[in-house]
Amino acid sequence: MPGRHRDTGGAAVWVLAVGLICVLVSVGFAAAGAAVVARHRAQTAADLAALAAAVHASEGRDGACEHARRIASANGSRLVSCRVDGLDVTVTTEARPAGVAALVGVARGSARAGPS
Repeated sequence: MPGRHRDTGGAAVWVLAVGLICVLVSVGFAAAGAAVVARHRAQTAADLAALAAAVHASEGRDGACEHARRIASANGSRLVSCRVDGLDVTVTTEARPAGVAALVGVARGSARAGPS
């Protein structure tokens, strides 16, 4: 039949390409969101761990840092460093993001607490 065009499947390729782009963009946004959540989790854990350690700073470095480690762990983070200087305490924590964002690395948070 002259004048009729055969369907060559070009539209299907375009639909698949647009679908793939949508999925990749969605994965990128999800990874960015997971990284932000991990950063907030690490910072919150650091803040709370520093406060807990400062309350127990009179027990010495080991006692104060043990309290900081437990608080950081309870908040989904890992205590990386704990420094006690008199009654001032400085802590650093790490939190691993979920999903694809974990491939990039860990999120860190630091905080200092002590008497004003």
